[in-house]
Amino acid sequence: MSSPKVLIQILITGSRILGKAFFEAGRQAVKNAKQGPQGALGGDVGGVGSATSGSPTDQITRLHRMTLDEANLILNVKREDSLERVLKNYEHLFKANSPGPTPDKAAKGKIPLPTNSHYLQSKVFRARERIEAEHKLGEAPAAPAEAPPAPGPTTPGPTETPPPPQS
Repeated sequence: MSSPKVLIQILITGSRILGKAFFEAGRQAVKNAKQGPQGALGGDVGGVGSATSGSPTDQITRLHRMTLDEANLILNVKREDSLERVLKNYEHLFKANSPGPTPDKAAKGKIPLPTNSHYLQSKVFRARERIEAEHKLGEAPAAPAEAPPAPGPTTPGPTETPPPPQS
């Protein structure tokens, strides 16, 4: 066998193997696209999709796209912790991920790396909102009972007709 003939056979065999691999990969990609995501990134990581009942807690979960457990984990608090503790942790994490003061001049040839994260700051903010919404929900039944009744009009207004005189 001559050297060019062997090289051409190796090239043809290699391209045939590569072609089959790409064909199978394409078939698998089409199959995966038809099935939809199965808990992949960007899917229902927070359990928001399982919040399907009409309860107020599930409505808050869907509204904020975050479960209460996830919010507690982000802010490093427990369910029974006070709102002051939640706000203290929120302030610390929010400031830790805020952009710092801009340096006057960086060292020659070195670019300072950013130490802030807008994404983490956003997560911390959403976690605080979620926990505050849950606290408001817990206080909601007590608030209307303490409110005084709204005063009603005792005299007829300009749009109301007075009662007919009795004779």
